[in-house]
Amino acid sequence: MRSRDGNQTFSLSICAIILFYSLALSASEYLISYRYFVKNAILYNETLEIAHAMHKCKGTPSTSLLLESHNSKNIKQIIALNHEKFIDYIHQLGIHVEHQEQIINLQTISTTILTLKTTCFTVDFNDNFVIISALKQPNK
Repeated sequence: MRSRDGNQTFSLSICAIILFYSLALSASEYLISYRYFVKNAILYNETLEIAHAMHKCKGTPSTSLLLESHNSKNIKQIIALNHEKFIDYIHQLGIHVEHQEQIINLQTISTTILTLKTTCFTVDFNDNFVIISALKQPNK
């Protein structure tokens, strides 16, 4: 009979390599939406919704954002700690702006709504930082 002991280290190393690359290449995916409502230069509502994606998102990663995570794996907490950086990043991605002005009895009433439609982001957690990338949908 033939001994298989010589193949054990080889097969273990192949399994370890496959496991390492599958963990490194698979980042978590989150759906993120943002809404900012201003009326007469007063902030009324700011909403940032974050949910874990239930299905695999399709698309190619765009520009990435690097945030400090302080050894946390909670994306909501990480974004809260780096709020201004994240808001600047999603402004660069493209936000829908809706602005209305009305003049009634010589008084101006203005409303502005900034909206980032629900977008899929890949999030790669590391020890001290997180890499967040928006996925651009393929053109149909």
